[in-house]
Amino acid sequence: MGQEMVNVQIGNNRKQYPKGISYLEIAKEYQKDYTDDIVLVFVNGRLQELAKTLKGDCTLSFLTTADHIGHATYIRSMKFMLVKAIYDVCNHKEGMKVRVHFSVSDGLYCTVDGILVDAVFLEKVKARMQELAAKDIPILKRSVNTDEAIAIFRRHGMYDKERLFAYRRVSKVNIYSLNEFEDYFYGYMVPSTGYLKYFELYLYDEGFVIQMPVRKEPRALRPFHPAHKLFQVLKESTVWGDMQEIETVGALNDLITKWDALDMILVQEALQEKKIADIAEKISTNPNVKFILIAGPSSSGKTTFSHRLSIQLKAHGMTPHPIAVDNFFVEREDTPRDEKGEYNFECLEAVDLELFQECMRRLLLGEEVVLPTFDFKTGHKEYTGAPKKLGENDVLVIEGIHCLNPKMTVQLPDANKFKIYISALTQLNVDEHNRIPTTDGRLLRRMVRDARTRGKSAKETIRMWPSVRRGEEENIFPYQEEADEMFNSSLIYELAVLKAYVEPLLFGIEHDCPEYLEAKRLLKFLDYFVGIGSEKIPANSLLREFVGGGCFKV
Repeated sequence: MGQEMVNVQIGNNRKQYPKGISYLEIAKEYQKDYTDDIVLVFVNGRLQELAKTLKGDCTLSFLTTADHIGHATYIRSMKFMLVKAIYDVCNHKEGMKVRVHFSVSDGLYCTVDGILVDAVFLEKVKARMQELAAKDIPILKRSVNTDEAIAIFRRHGMYDKERLFAYRRVSKVNIYSLNEFEDYFYGYMVPSTGYLKYFELYLYDEGFVIQMPVRKEPRALRPFHPAHKLFQVLKESTVWGDMQEIETVGALNDLITKWDALDMILVQEALQEKKIADIAEKISTNPNVKFILIAGPSSSGKTTFSHRLSIQLKAHGMTPHPIAVDNFFVEREDTPRDEKGEYNFECLEAVDLELFQECMRRLLLGEEVVLPTFDFKTGHKEYTGAPKKLGENDVLVIEGIHCLNPKMTVQLPDANKFKIYISALTQLNVDEHNRIPTTDGRLLRRMVRDARTRGKSAKETIRMWPSVRRGEEENIFPYQEEADEMFNSSLIYELAVLKAYVEPLLFGIEHDCPEYLEAKRLLKFLDYFVGIGSEKIPANSLLREFVGGGCFKV
């Protein structure tokens, strides 16, 4: 009796394959049609790893490292090979701990506790990674029950994972292995180490950075250009978490369930207030400062931050005046359009720069100026407010995504500017090898705010998020190092609070829509957290900008 054949639709091609063949074997046949490596497959719209096998008639579509999900899979798999290589080089030294912290340049900053990280060590790790890639070792997956997974992590000295999985409600855990080395990763993997060819290691600070390709250039490495100011802010936040013994989600869950979360919340809020007060004091010591320019990506909490900064400025005897750059938008009919023909409110040309700089220049000269208010319904500016005039102790607190772009204030003297970059730089990791991307925290914040204040569904927020991210990459991130001060608006407890708000929104996304895959990923991620009620959050917290109930009109 012959082998059973099944029908497979791939693009315009319809072929038959033997039942039980791996998707990897089918992908190899089609690789020639793709510029970049195929790493995952959609089977009837459901994402699968290539190691899975053909079960029946289906439609297949492949994902490469140039796709968002495929690129994330490459990064995740590279982390696995990196950790494996370090353990091999160190002969699995007892007490050592590899920690993957946060993004730096196009890579990830890592440290190794209990090991001297120097040029010799890094060269050995790189050589071992290249050896593993050359051997093309399969990355295998097996499913074990949660109790067995906890025992495995304890045996390997991965106590962060042991701690994390004590709170898992699911009965099964997927464990990945490279030869004898086992680990857990949040998401799918490439089929084997042969895919992991493109990387570089750089000594940096107390550890090193593993540099990897960006999604637009999956087979190339860009020059290593770390953002030093941003790095120091991230490191400071990580050190604070370590001092509080809240390095990972498991540690946060322990604190929530076994101790008093209120104390942790108040300490975190006090730390942020101290940072804001320090910035205000620095501004107050410079009488030349008249323009406080605040920029940051979406859902960073810019509005609440500007209010809290204003209060601290008042405490230092200054009189702050908030100004939103959005009120200086060009008239709707003059707004540039993007490649889809839709209005592009993110680009610098959407702002009437000439008007903005003329108003600021006249205010600096002591003149009275009536500033515009933009009516977003009509798409036109109105001049109905009272005239504004700067006194001796007056400062303008200006908020907008372009505020750090030199072109925005090119006609204003640098001596009169104080520039602040704000972002929600998540310092908490799932465990020692699985970081929480900063963008995930901001997306969840935005989802909650969009639903509460704009009536937008989570599906709409997810759909437009790539466009928001592109705008940030073009208009905000290139200028972050221009800042005089950086402020991290992330709160170490916030994801535990957002969980209760976000989960119902995500469960409302239909299984057959394109946004479901991202919703499913976020729901799995939130499942790691034990929730905290929002009633414990202070009224002036940055988190109130998103969940509501705050004392500021935002």
